[in-house]
Amino acid sequence: MAKEAAFRPGDEYIRIKVDRPREGVGRITLAMPQTRNAQDPRMLYEIDGAFTELGVDSEVKVVVLAAEGPDFSSGHDIKDLAGDNLKIPDLPVTTQSTDRGKTGIEAHMSFELDAFMGLCLRWRDFEKPTIAQVQGRAIAGGLMLVWPCDLVVATESASFRDPVVAFGANGHEYFVHTWELGHRAAKEFLFTGDAITAQEAKSLGMVNHVVAESELESFTLDLATRIATRPSIGLSMAKRSVNMSLDLQGQAQAVKNAFYLHQLCHAQHMAEHGLLVQPDGPDVVRKEIKRDTASF
Repeated sequence: MAKEAAFRPGDEYIRIKVDRPREGVGRITLAMPQTRNAQDPRMLYEIDGAFTELGVDSEVKVVVLAAEGPDFSSGHDIKDLAGDNLKIPDLPVTTQSTDRGKTGIEAHMSFELDAFMGLCLRWRDFEKPTIAQVQGRAIAGGLMLVWPCDLVVATESASFRDPVVAFGANGHEYFVHTWELGHRAAKEFLFTGDAITAQEAKSLGMVNHVVAESELESFTLDLATRIATRPSIGLSMAKRSVNMSLDLQGQAQAVKNAFYLHQLCHAQHMAEHGLLVQPDGPDVVRKEIKRDTASF
């Protein structure tokens, strides 16, 4: 099978959809329900391209990030973790200055610096308000789409988890767990890999609203429409003020520090196992998710 071409700005979207469902509202929809919206690099760069497209559209004042299918996102596509771990996709570098001539763990770190942490930080500082519209499960990399958004609306049956400690790492690559959950809840969330419900997430301050599944789209669009009536400069400065407050608490520096600890974990597993992660980690996580599915 021929290798799929890398996404470049201006290319046709094949992993996502972009529309403008209400006046002043743009929407990006993950459109791979057959894989539970598992994220390969193509999808991530398409999302970034869509944010760029909507960011320069003066008619769009708020952006909704939604998903097709039963689950918001099952996270990074991990099917290749047992294969050629260090083969870096041919993708554009949009967020960091990265030398594609690197090899080994250094090359993989450069890729994750751009495609994972770099894109999350870029979306977190996107000038316009953003709302994550979440149904079903958001797992690990799925949280890396939810957490950069300004607001989160979730269905009553939605659940959230980061089981990456089972892979032998400190958590996924956008490490804002402490701010999203509080330090003690974040530790339990990471240590156990257990899912939390939408109501639990709301009680911790991670989710703004929990609604019935039948109301998810209309509630989210109504909220976005209300926000879109405010002046753009007021919205952007309010967003910047809150984000700068988080940075004064050390959030941005903590994210970067945790990212490099994550790379240390990859290097350890490559040295010990020849893989980026603990060999049994993916199977452990799959079994736990299958076991817990009936509970949500």
